[in-house]
Amino acid sequence: ANYEFTTLTCVPGTMHYKGSRVQVLDLPGIIEGAAHGKGRGKEVIAVARSADAILIVLDAGKEGLNRHREILEKELETVGLRLNRHPPDVTFSKKTTGGIKFSSTVPLTKLGPEPEKVALNILREYRVSNAEILAREDIS
Repeated sequence: ANYEFTTLTCVPGTMHYKGSRVQVLDLPGIIEGAAHGKGRGKEVIAVARSADAILIVLDAGKEGLNRHREILEKELETVGLRLNRHPPDVTFSKKTTGGIKFSSTVPLTKLGPEPEKVALNILREYRVSNAEILAREDIS
């Protein structure tokens, strides 16, 4: 073929590592604009979002010219996948009653002037109406 990757659908496989079975998925390539749906990008990224680990394989001989790593990292960051970073220190506890209680132990500067409102809007999208949230770091 005249293009650099030919995987068109998710190809599952398994490998054994230290007595455990690990599922491995070969996904179609993520192209620039994938986070916004270009090239079936949303489907591919949806699978990547549920992964515990992501292995990115690039052609090192072409990396300087094509910026593939930069493009992949940007596309994944756009949809909230933060590579090589620890998950934010946020505790979320769903409750049966009591509404939403949002608190933080540090100033929240990355969520705008009303971080509690941002959190409430996110919870509303997921139809969560009773929960406690505690942010222990400045989250975005």
